[in-house]
Amino acid sequence: MKDFQSLPDLASERLGGRVVAANDEFFAPKKNLLKESKPIFIEGKFTSRGKWMDGWETRRRRTPGHDWCIVRLGLPGIIRGVVVDTSFFRGNFPSHCSIEACAIPGKHSSKSESVALAFPKSRWQEILPKTALNGDSQNLFEIISPEPCTHVRLNIYPDGGVARLRVHGEVVPAAASTSSGKKEIDLAAIENGGLVLAASDEFFSEPLHLLMPGRARNMGDGWETRRRRGEGHDWVVVKLGTIGEIRRVEVDTSHFKGNFPESCSIETIMSPEGKNPASEPPWATLLPRTKLRANAKHLFRKELHPVGPVSHLRLIIFPDGGVSRLRVWGVPEASAHLDEVSNLNGLSNKAAAAAFLDCCGSREWVRRMLARRPFAGADEVLEAAEQIWNGLARKDWLEAFKHHPRIGERKAERKQSVKAKAWSAGEQAAAESAPIDAKAALIEANRAYEEKFEYIFIVCASGKTTDEILVLLKERLANDPAAELPAAAEEQRKITRLRLEKLLAK
Repeated sequence: MKDFQSLPDLASERLGGRVVAANDEFFAPKKNLLKESKPIFIEGKFTSRGKWMDGWETRRRRTPGHDWCIVRLGLPGIIRGVVVDTSFFRGNFPSHCSIEACAIPGKHSSKSESVALAFPKSRWQEILPKTALNGDSQNLFEIISPEPCTHVRLNIYPDGGVARLRVHGEVVPAAASTSSGKKEIDLAAIENGGLVLAASDEFFSEPLHLLMPGRARNMGDGWETRRRRGEGHDWVVVKLGTIGEIRRVEVDTSHFKGNFPESCSIETIMSPEGKNPASEPPWATLLPRTKLRANAKHLFRKELHPVGPVSHLRLIIFPDGGVSRLRVWGVPEASAHLDEVSNLNGLSNKAAAAAFLDCCGSREWVRRMLARRPFAGADEVLEAAEQIWNGLARKDWLEAFKHHPRIGERKAERKQSVKAKAWSAGEQAAAESAPIDAKAALIEANRAYEEKFEYIFIVCASGKTTDEILVLLKERLANDPAAELPAAAEEQRKITRLRLEKLLAK
């Protein structure tokens, strides 16, 4: 199993996923793509149009082009991998496929979006290039796409049938669901960004079921471990969707009667982002070891120990068995910049674009930053800004440079807002007040730089004297063009970060 398959299927019907449009579904309907059940084959079963197939199948194409199908994800998120399952499609599977994705803000309805999304001018980004498929197989593809999306488009070449489509990724919850306040939310729920990081055993069923919406439908819709024949106990580690203070916990053993755990306990930890909480003892006890009952919902409130804000929890079951659902009700923690980030998340696209453009003049950077909203905190804003900037093309970097005046001047090639002008003036305060001979040296060095590299000299000038800037300018004049562009881009990255910090500190 690929690592990404442990992540939620963002297109799952249980999470609200829907197939909203397809150009053809002559032999088998598009809705079959997202069925939760595994594909089946029934020998000798036919419809009025041909052989019955458990999937989506188009007619044989007699004209140029290819077939496509559009899926609305049940939850918006960052895609980490897809499974294009061609089970039982042998002489009729597509030879190739590709996948595109896009992010559309606001609420969606099948009737309105099917037309808009199929329109050729929609902003689709290719996340999987045209790739060969195997018939009667699960075709697994890892995806590298840093931006959250709401819809995917599966293209098949030239025609044929696909049994199932799975889109695994990390949920990016709506800002309102994880914002600060006194309202309790399920901090561990998939729809709020909860994630299972590890488990001791998942022989009978996967632990991700613990965080799924709604009540379990049967015993297979929970987490069940094999029978333990030695010492020890089973456990699962959950990363909360947002840091928060836990107020009550629900451990549901519905459907588990002769195989429920004898007891359970819960531990928590506040772990810095990016670190493995398992390597960071000690864990604090939230719920001491407590007896469980068969086929029952257990609500714990008074039994919980105060542990403060936490980021992860570990559910321990003794010695083994099954649990259908885990609910972790609490209040999201208020962070130092949460109000400012909430304001940024709440701006219209036009207002947010203007705010981002003041920080960096690349329109593509601005577009991708808009797509990353909502942000959970200031650190996420800064991290996204740098990740997106480092992944841009040369033309995008050069566009951003044009939004800065030359060192020692006031007017940029591209129009700046009043705020951006003020920031530029503050960053270049030393050069602005430099003596005449120092300014003349800057003008001469700037001219030499532009003649060699064909763009203005970019430097994060905050806190630097005129002499220091001149030294840096002359040093970088010695670079070859291939080395200088990344150096200039790194200075722009620093400028963007400083401006974002000012934006968030208002």
